[in-house]
Amino acid sequence: MDYRAVLFDFDFTLADASEAIVAGFRHGFAVMGHPEPRADAVRATIGLPLEDAYTLLSGDGDPDRRKEFRGHFSQVAVPMQIEVTKLFPGAEDLLRALKAAGIPAAIVSTKRADTLCRVLQKRNLLELLTAVTGSEMVQKQKPDPEGLCKTIAGLGLAPDQVLYCGDTVIDAEAAQRAGAHFCAVLNGTTGREAFAPFPADYIADDLNALRVWLGL
Repeated sequence: MDYRAVLFDFDFTLADASEAIVAGFRHGFAVMGHPEPRADAVRATIGLPLEDAYTLLSGDGDPDRRKEFRGHFSQVAVPMQIEVTKLFPGAEDLLRALKAAGIPAAIVSTKRADTLCRVLQKRNLLELLTAVTGSEMVQKQKPDPEGLCKTIAGLGLAPDQVLYCGDTVIDAEAAQRAGAHFCAVLNGTTGREAFAPFPADYIADDLNALRVWLGL
């Protein structure tokens, strides 16, 4: 493998927490007086910063209401994610293979790091990761490359030594702006054709295909 580290987005890349995310949106929208959002509409926003997803689905851009929504969402979604998040097939095998090969693995996500760590710890996967960078640890969210650059620097590497794997064009743009390599993983709602404008070393149908391509 030519990469010195492999970084991952989380939602719809390594795992599916959409059941809890949809429940959190529906709770928040009910409390704040919005019509119930469709599940497929919520799933299509996964990967966006939470407040931006709220505004996209509700049309409400008021800063105080955006902040209020996060509180209502988190009441339901955070504890539920700990219980119901499902790893995609091949996720654990890939992380364990990277660990065995001595290749650092890390997560850079718009989900909060404290939530990620609780989800991963419950599934005995946290020990397989060198770093977990979440939304509360950066000033600017993806596609801004801040989170990626911070994580890469923490590993003592240059961006061109690192592969970032994600399921959305937001991830692709973040990798491009950071100067990192990128692999699209088609576990989410974004189709293969959407990645055409971005440089990608590989487009993986799933995580097993990614592991094979990495030679692990």
